[in-house]
Amino acid sequence: MPGSTGKTATTGSEQTAREPARRKTGRTAGEADGKTTAKPARKTTGKTGGKATGEASGKAAPSRSGGAARRERTGYAYVYGIVPADVETEPGTLGVNDGEVTLVRHGEIAALVSDIVLDRPLGRPDDLLAHEQLLDATAAEVPVLPFRFGAVMTGPKEVVKELLAPHHDEFLAALEELEGRAEYVIKGRYVESVIIREVLDEIPEAERLREEVRGQPEEATWDARIRLGQMIGEAVAAKRDADTQELVEAVAPLCVAVSVREPTHEQDAAHVAVLVDEERQDEFDEALDDLGDRWAGRIDLRLLGPLAPYDFVAAPRSEE
Repeated sequence: MPGSTGKTATTGSEQTAREPARRKTGRTAGEADGKTTAKPARKTTGKTGGKATGEASGKAAPSRSGGAARRERTGYAYVYGIVPADVETEPGTLGVNDGEVTLVRHGEIAALVSDIVLDRPLGRPDDLLAHEQLLDATAAEVPVLPFRFGAVMTGPKEVVKELLAPHHDEFLAALEELEGRAEYVIKGRYVESVIIREVLDEIPEAERLREEVRGQPEEATWDARIRLGQMIGEAVAAKRDADTQELVEAVAPLCVAVSVREPTHEQDAAHVAVLVDEERQDEFDEALDDLGDRWAGRIDLRLLGPLAPYDFVAAPRSEE
């Protein structure tokens, strides 16, 4: 992939992910010559490096196979999400508060859990990061229905009674829908100097106001600065709508589903989640590469994923 589009790629949460799930059936992205790497390959769309393997986390990932004997769990059960029952965790996979990640199985589904001692409130940044990393890394290998952060139940028996048993068929059907599919998030960010110049060239009044306030004290040009900021903000919002639509039109035919997210920054050009079939991954890559070429120097594109599919499944809930 020659050339440069200003496009980069990162994995979920833009951090090294923990890895709680991996298939044993067939060769995975992290396997070669019968040896399993600590981290599966991560997809990138960047023009500078092609597809790359993520950094090793040093934690072994669970694999998909028959159930293995598990140690007796004690204390509260922190629940991350729902996976197929033929997923297997390996010793040493850690989650929130460094609890060892295990499974609670029922029928054809299982809850991905870890023991947790509630000696302090949940909610520290590293708690949230551990939760997100675990789920994103799971989604890279097997279907997962993710819980929102902070789901705690009183123990494994309650996980079965209140969560898995009453929702078994519903969860199983949702997992089957996700089989062979992955969520990615595409983020576009305007190059500030370029987009401002574009707006000033298109709106003479904005250019006039810019010249009026240039080099003048802020208090003496307050009203003009307010009007200029409003003009630029409205113009960028209109451009965001148009550019988001262009992105959706480019990738939607290659995706199972598309969800437009709200911008998280005033310079966001697009923020879109997509659900992609593995068999159409190459086509999706090419479409995104083409868009990156067209937007080079104006919009920086990033592709995050694979991620836990929050945008395309309802978060599982326990019985009240």
